[in-house]
Amino acid sequence: MRRFKLLVGVGWLWFGLLWIVPNVGARDGTAVVTDAVTGILERLQRELPADQLVGLTVPQVEAFLNPAEREVLGARYIQLRVNVPVVVTIAQDARLGDDPFWLRERGFETAGGKVRLGTREYKVWTKAFAAGAIGLGVPSLSGHGSHYLAFLRPQEAGRVLKVTQLRPADLAVAPFVAGVAPYVDQDVRWATIPSELEGQLLVRMASNRVKLARLISLFYNTEYPATNRADQVLLTWSGDPRTTQTIQWRTSPAIQRGVARYQLKSDGADFNRLFTRSKPARTERLETRRLLNDPQINRHTVELKGLQPASTYLYSVGDGTDAGWTAPAEFTTAPAAAVSFSFVYMGDAQSGLDQWGRLLRHAYQAQPEAAFYLMAGDLVDRGDGRWNWDSLFANAKGVFDRRPLVPVIGNHECQGGEPELYLAQFTLPRNGPRGVTPGRAYAFEYSNAKFVVLDSNLEPATQTKWLERQLADRRPVWKFVSYHHPFYSAGANRDNAALRQAWEPLFDKYQVDLALEGHDHVYLRTYPMHDQRRVASPREGTVHVISVSGTKLYDLPEHDYTEVGFSKIPTYQVLDIQVNGSRLVYRARDVDGTIRDELVIEK
Repeated sequence: MRRFKLLVGVGWLWFGLLWIVPNVGARDGTAVVTDAVTGILERLQRELPADQLVGLTVPQVEAFLNPAEREVLGARYIQLRVNVPVVVTIAQDARLGDDPFWLRERGFETAGGKVRLGTREYKVWTKAFAAGAIGLGVPSLSGHGSHYLAFLRPQEAGRVLKVTQLRPADLAVAPFVAGVAPYVDQDVRWATIPSELEGQLLVRMASNRVKLARLISLFYNTEYPATNRADQVLLTWSGDPRTTQTIQWRTSPAIQRGVARYQLKSDGADFNRLFTRSKPARTERLETRRLLNDPQINRHTVELKGLQPASTYLYSVGDGTDAGWTAPAEFTTAPAAAVSFSFVYMGDAQSGLDQWGRLLRHAYQAQPEAAFYLMAGDLVDRGDGRWNWDSLFANAKGVFDRRPLVPVIGNHECQGGEPELYLAQFTLPRNGPRGVTPGRAYAFEYSNAKFVVLDSNLEPATQTKWLERQLADRRPVWKFVSYHHPFYSAGANRDNAALRQAWEPLFDKYQVDLALEGHDHVYLRTYPMHDQRRVASPREGTVHVISVSGTKLYDLPEHDYTEVGFSKIPTYQVLDIQVNGSRLVYRARDVDGTIRDELVIEK
C-alpha cells in the first residue's frame, strides 16, 4: 500500500499550545445544505423525465448542478476559522471513488495513498489553506460509505493553532490520538491510528449526516401501487389488547372513505347483516413525491373499542359499497385474566423481503396459536422509501391481517431523519415517555406479561424515567423489553455502551426476563447477565437475544457473553408462556422448522 507524505512530521501538536475557542455565529450548514438539496430535487423532477430520475448516477447529478448549488454543496456544509495557515487532510471512504466532487474541484490533491481507520480504508486528500475561514463540503452525493474525517495542522511547526466558529455547532475538535471517538454521535473509539495522522487536530463529525446530500436512488417506482381496492390490511394495537383492535389499510386517493365491519365469530361463520357492526375509518393522505408511479395514497385507520376479551372476531374493510369489501379475516382479543399464550419474535427483515415473507408464513403455519408478532427494528432497508414498505406489506399478506404486529423502530426506519413513514403507517399506543413522539416508545400488557418497546435511536435519557415506571410494576409475572441496538453486540465496533449504562441497571433492579434485539444480523443469545456479568441462571439476570429474519447476514466474532450464537441463518423465535408452573419455553427455528436454539425459564 502506498503511503502519503505529510509536510510536517508526527508530534507537531506538542510544540505549541492548542487553543480551541467555543463555536459562534453563522447559520448551520446542515440547514443550508438541506435547503439546497430540496431545491435540486425539485429541479430534477421538473427538468428530467421519470425514466432518467430512477436511474440517476453520481456523474449525472454532478453535471446537473449549477454553480450556486456546487458552491453550497462544496463549501458551505462545515465552516470554521483558523488563525494560522494550515494543511487540511480529508480521509474519505475509499469505496466512494471520486465522490464527493468538491475534493477535486477545490484543489485537494491525493497521491493515491490510503490509511486504515477502524475497519475501513480511507483515501487521503490534502490542501493548504491560508489563515481565515475554511469551508468544507458534503459527505457525498451518493449517500454511501462512511462520513469523511477532517484533520488540521499548522503549515509551520510550533505555531499555536486556534479554531473558532466551528459549525454545525454540535461538532467538536480533539487531538487525534489512540482512544479518540472520531464521531460525536457514536461511542466507537479506535485503539490504533495511523502514525501519519497522529497528533493532528481531528474535526469530529456527525456520522448520521452521511446521507445529508444524497441525490441518487431517491426516485423510484413501487412494484405494488395502490388501487381502488383495499390492501395492506394490518392489525396493530393502539389501546388495551383485551378490548380494542386497530385495523389499517390503504387505497388509491380516489377512495376517500373507509369502513370496517366486524362481528363475533360465534355469531356465525359468515357475515350476517343482522349482527354485523361497522365503524367509519379515519382517512389520511400520504404523499411521497419521489415515488414516481404512485406518489399519493390514502391510509385508512379504524380503532375498534369495547370488544369482549378472549374473543375471536371476523372483520372486513372497504369503502362501504357492496363490491368494495375485502375477504373476511379474523383477530382475537387478549385474555382478561392470566392464561397461557405464545408470540413470535423476529429480528431485522430489511433485505430480501420475499425470503423474509417465506419465513413469516412458515412461522404462521407452524405456530397458528401465536397471539402476535414482535419485530425488533429494521423492518425495511429504506425507511424513507415507500416502495420498500409496499414490499414488506405485500410479503406479510395473510399474516399481519390476522395477527397483530408489534413493531420496534430501528435505525433504517430513521433513514432521511425522522421515521415519518413508520409513524404514518402504524397506529400504536400513545402511552410512551413525555417529550418522545407517540409511537416511538410504548408499553402494553398481555395475559401475565408486560411488554416495553423502546426507541434506541434516541438518547436513552429521554426514556429512562418512563422505562423505570414501566418495569417497577410488580403485577406482571414476565417482563420483556424490545429495542433495536443490542446491549451486548454481536459485531466488532458496534458497542452500544450508552444504552447499556442507562438501561441495564433497571433491567437488573426489576428483573427483566428477556431483551429482544436486532441490528447485528446474526443470531446470538447471551448467558443471563446482571451488572454486565454472567450469572448462574435467568432467575438472577436478563437473557439478551439478537436475531435476524432477512437475507442481510453478518459474521459472528467470539464473545465471552455468548451462550449460543451462529451466523448466516435467518430465524424466527416462538416464546410460549405457560401459566401452570410459571414456565417460559423459547425456541428459535429456521425456515425449514429446524430448532436452532432452545431455552426454558421457570419461576
